[in-house]
Amino acid sequence: MQELVSLSSLHYLYLLGVLIIIIVMVAREDTPMICIGFLFILGFVGKGSIIGGIQTVFQAILYAAKEFMEIIATIALVTALSKCLIDLGSDYLLMTPMSRIMKNPSVTWWILGITMFLFSLFLWPSPSVALVGAIMLPFAIKAGLNPLAAAIAMNLFGHGFALSYDFVIQGAPAISSSAAGISVADFLSEGTPVFLVMGIVTVISAFLIHRKSFTVSPKLIDEQDTVSARPSHFSGAAIFLAVLTPLAFLADIIAMIVFDFSGGSATSIVSGTALLLMCLGAFFGFKRRSFGKVTSYITEGFSFAIRIFAPVIIIGAFFFLGGSGITEIMGEQFQTGLLNDWAVWLAENAPLNKYAAAVIQVVTGALTGMDGSGFSGLPLTGSLAQTFGYAVNASVPVLAALGQVTTIFVGGGTIVPWGLIPVAAICNVSPLELARKNIMPVCIGLLAAFLTACLLL
Repeated sequence: MQELVSLSSLHYLYLLGVLIIIIVMVAREDTPMICIGFLFILGFVGKGSIIGGIQTVFQAILYAAKEFMEIIATIALVTALSKCLIDLGSDYLLMTPMSRIMKNPSVTWWILGITMFLFSLFLWPSPSVALVGAIMLPFAIKAGLNPLAAAIAMNLFGHGFALSYDFVIQGAPAISSSAAGISVADFLSEGTPVFLVMGIVTVISAFLIHRKSFTVSPKLIDEQDTVSARPSHFSGAAIFLAVLTPLAFLADIIAMIVFDFSGGSATSIVSGTALLLMCLGAFFGFKRRSFGKVTSYITEGFSFAIRIFAPVIIIGAFFFLGGSGITEIMGEQFQTGLLNDWAVWLAENAPLNKYAAAVIQVVTGALTGMDGSGFSGLPLTGSLAQTFGYAVNASVPVLAALGQVTTIFVGGGTIVPWGLIPVAAICNVSPLELARKNIMPVCIGLLAAFLTACLLL
């Protein structure tokens, strides 16, 4: 058995930082400033100089940026593709066939949700909200689905199920696995039962709980019939890209299965495909203007990705000190993460076991999700998974998966009202009402995911 670690002032300062960050998150305030302040303090104490503190701030942010750069680029490129699809009108062509099978509110709810799930896997929920909502929502309401019910479906399938699993783009898994010190492939392989149980139980619970209120008023259906938002003509480029895009991504999935691609290899296929599709769409759709269009789409894509990840990089910079990243950030004299040391100490001095570790993951994920970003808590839950998994001999991927589904379902845009605004806005419903409707299904899903994790630990 490993000897009990000797806790220093550095450990106590780090724990203080974690607690303050959680408190600030619960208070619905941004935490990057707190993280930067504690990075400086930890660097100052650990290296014994002001210069050391300043260097630690930058080195930690640089380390986090390198860890996240692959997924930042991926999100940027798939967002660039979505911009091109919208400009050409290909997005409408992709969605329209779905409207033909929307026969009643219940069927429509599932079609809308599953469509949102599939698009979110490849384009992420934020751009998918615009794509799915703007095109399919009028069809859904015409089929008799209440806008609030539509928002529930889009929200739980997109910002909940798809974003928490994220096995195609692998943005969330990349953050969690990096912080947990494991590969993305191992994380997804062992954590998949937790993701599937959480997502499936949540959406089924939502359907059973709210299906009696799915039907919209006939007046609203009549209003939708007067909306003329359908293009009367589609260019050859729009049709070409609408057909090629799903075929190309389907080919990607087949290639991943046949050649057993995962992790960075799988992400690079999706990213490269998105970029090439965007270039083809711009070339055929805008001819000589395509040079400027490609630049514009890429700029918009990276602006979107950086806007999402800028605070995550700063927060991750602090939490990477809790794991193996501390060696590269602060030097060879630091061989073990500060949170890892706390877990070893806690395992020796407190009645900590696998199930208590699972409870801690759920509580921590819920608290860190309160900031509404959905991603800022992943470095912490990932680090804790590594820490407690090592301390109590539990599955690190399963603990990390449990923390991830909790953090994203709470903060990614299904429970916290200030994270629901995009979906609520496009469906023209109250974010507070949408959050209230989501609470019970998500809580049921979390209980099921927790029990599943306990069986797998």
